[in-house]
Amino acid sequence: MRHGRSVGVTDKAKSLRRSDGTLAVSRERLPWPAGRRFRILSIDGGGIRGILPATVLGEFERRYLGGQCAGDYFDLIAGTSTGGIIALGLANGLPASRILELYVDFGKEIFPKRRRLLGLGRAWDFVRSLHLYRYDRTPLERQLVRIFGERRYGEAQRRLCVPSFDGFTEVNVFKTPHHPDFRLDWKEKITTVALATSAAPTFFSVYQNGNRQFSDGGVWANNPVMIGLVDALTCNDLVPCNVDILSLGCGEQEMRVTSAQLRFGGMLHWRQIISSAMNLASQNAVGQAGLLIGRQNLIRIDAPLLGKPVALDDVDRSVAELQPLGARLADRYGQDVSNRFFAEPAEPYRAFHGPRTVTAT
Repeated sequence: MRHGRSVGVTDKAKSLRRSDGTLAVSRERLPWPAGRRFRILSIDGGGIRGILPATVLGEFERRYLGGQCAGDYFDLIAGTSTGGIIALGLANGLPASRILELYVDFGKEIFPKRRRLLGLGRAWDFVRSLHLYRYDRTPLERQLVRIFGERRYGEAQRRLCVPSFDGFTEVNVFKTPHHPDFRLDWKEKITTVALATSAAPTFFSVYQNGNRQFSDGGVWANNPVMIGLVDALTCNDLVPCNVDILSLGCGEQEMRVTSAQLRFGGMLHWRQIISSAMNLASQNAVGQAGLLIGRQNLIRIDAPLLGKPVALDDVDRSVAELQPLGARLADRYGQDVSNRFFAEPAEPYRAFHGPRTVTAT
């Protein structure tokens, strides 16, 4: 498939699939300075639980970077869904502490609690969720426009890989123009990419951009670490062991096979299988990346969420529990991360297309 190529359409019936542009040859790898390590930041999806990675990064900024944007220290940033929103902010110079404000200050506006009718509230919520998406995306879009305005994806200073999937039910990765093959995604507004990657099924409706339709990248790549690594290795003349990765999760939910699942099976008892599958896929992605670059070159920061699972739209618990957890994780991993990633800022990438092309060096 040809990641990074958008296909404009005027007639959906005649439109091309993104995979119709698949390269038939190996991608030409660009030169990379000998001895310079390639640093990747990868951020999982997780709804309002994006408070966790935003807090961790904000703590790193405060403790080691004098409040400067952590994104300035990475050569490539990959992010899915809520992680995609954080990635977009970081790649455009916004400190994680500013991005965290979006979740803490406006979380209840984006995920408002619905009024319940007497004792029928839970039953009505369940019936409604079987037929309708839960939330209007207008509050989220309003905040994204406030933050990013009319800025284009190609204006980002850091290489970006942000997954979604399109109306053909095909994987889709929005890529900045950091390789000559990536010609069209730079034209998209940053808000378009943010809304496309975060259109979580059942929470928000499918995001329509003209005649194109997008849903949440977390459906197939909730942990985008391999997307970022594969892009780095196929676009640049890199030795895998010269890549360093910082991978951030949004809180692990421990999943165990229950006695009811063992005895009965069925949809009722396996209704949480999607969450389990996403967690297992994340473990696999981290394992694969570690095998390719050497596990010593990958730092994975996440932690189990104890007790009752924290829902992707549970603003109160996320604010109350994940910010303190993020600070503790920063205590645990901070010095190692600082030594590995924060010695010096990364160079802005050379843009091959779009508004930054004329200023590239």
